[in-house]
Amino acid sequence: MGLASDFRLPCGEVEAIAAAADRVESVDQAAACAKEITALVAGLTASGLSGSLLCTLVSQLNDRLSNRVIELTARAHRLPSVPWCWLALGSQGRFEQTFITDQDNGLIFSASDSQESEALRQLFLPFAQAVNRNLDHCGFTFCHGEIMAGNPKWCLSLEEWQLQFIEWVRRPDPMALMHATIFFDLRPMYGDLALGERLRNLILALTKDTPAFLHLMGANALQAQPPLGLLGSVVTEAGEHGDQVDLKKYGARVFVDAARIFALGTGVRAVETRERLAEAGPAVGLRDVEIRAAQDALSHLLRFRLAKQAAVLAAGGLPHHGVDPEELHELDQAILRECLRQGKRLQQRLKLNYGL
Repeated sequence: MGLASDFRLPCGEVEAIAAAADRVESVDQAAACAKEITALVAGLTASGLSGSLLCTLVSQLNDRLSNRVIELTARAHRLPSVPWCWLALGSQGRFEQTFITDQDNGLIFSASDSQESEALRQLFLPFAQAVNRNLDHCGFTFCHGEIMAGNPKWCLSLEEWQLQFIEWVRRPDPMALMHATIFFDLRPMYGDLALGERLRNLILALTKDTPAFLHLMGANALQAQPPLGLLGSVVTEAGEHGDQVDLKKYGARVFVDAARIFALGTGVRAVETRERLAEAGPAVGLRDVEIRAAQDALSHLLRFRLAKQAAVLAAGGLPHHGVDPEELHELDQAILRECLRQGKRLQQRLKLNYGL
């Protein structure tokens, strides 16, 4: 993993903290390391690094630490001697985490039949639940929707996972479409990675052959419209933190959802949004200049979110996804408006391709 591949990164600090994550010997040490990761990346938000690079960095460091937590937890459990793999989902699967890092994960294992699947699940669940608790102790909070490996619904054999995805794609309902925004960003993270890759192969084969499902995903994606007024101004909402715009729900999500649909429809294996746009974009009719514009727009939106979250953390508050455009300088205000316009253009491509 090239954590310090960009010449502007403080290579020594990054590699040192990555090595420290690999060496932690207790959950308490892992929790302390998680705080160091947050402090390091928060300090880099004012360094001029792109938002995409910062998100990749924090995600990769979180991966290193999470893998170590899984490894330490596995030592304390008598796990069955069958192939198994921990799955990263959602923003962790896409390497697009910010300083708000709740858990989205699952577990896949190999079983010969339904009876063995149930027996193995009962053996894996205490381990998976312990991992979820330990990750929560490290600041990766429990998922409010309980999309975690410790939930029996998401601790499944390969065949059970296959049947679950087939059900979502062939009989889509609102819950299936909601799950698609999380589970279809699946990435094998720890254990028998080949087992997780087999599941990813099935997902891509399913979605390429089911355009009706992608049409529904496209309609669902269009429910989050970039918040631009008639004259192009950024529309804010009054909330707990004042008049702000949620740059996760109405900003990054626009790009993430479109790129996911493009990738699933073209069989692209990438899960990171930038890579999905680059690899699937030409096949769905996007020109190179449009792809680069969308990638840069997403990166700027991530930069705005990370900078705001870092400032809130420095003030002793709890980070969130809102940004007040009035707090940005004039140039960044113009960049924010153009980023949201790029999101609208990407949604126009969705509408055109899927007749929405």
